[in-house]
Amino acid sequence: MTKTQLIEKIAKENEWTKKQVAEIVDAWIAAVEGTLAAGEGVQIAGFGSFAVKEIAAHTGRNPRTNEAVEIPASRRVTFSASKTLKDTLN
Repeated sequence: MTKTQLIEKIAKENEWTKKQVAEIVDAWIAAVEGTLAAGEGVQIAGFGSFAVKEIAAHTGRNPRTNEAVEIPASRRVTFSASKTLKDTLN
């Protein structure tokens, strides 16, 4: 499902305009991005949690040439599904 499809689905199910839903979705995304950028996690009861994971610098390999490549340290977003979501999927 794309962002546009999500907006259309929510708007249709709740009899709201797509513009209203788009503003809410954009605000939610901005809030989550800002929280994660600050290094904090986001927990949504019944859905799951987003967290920032620090990845240390390490050496990798170029699969074509098998040359060693230095990979710089970075931060990644991880998601852990809640028990409720896992139960719904299974």
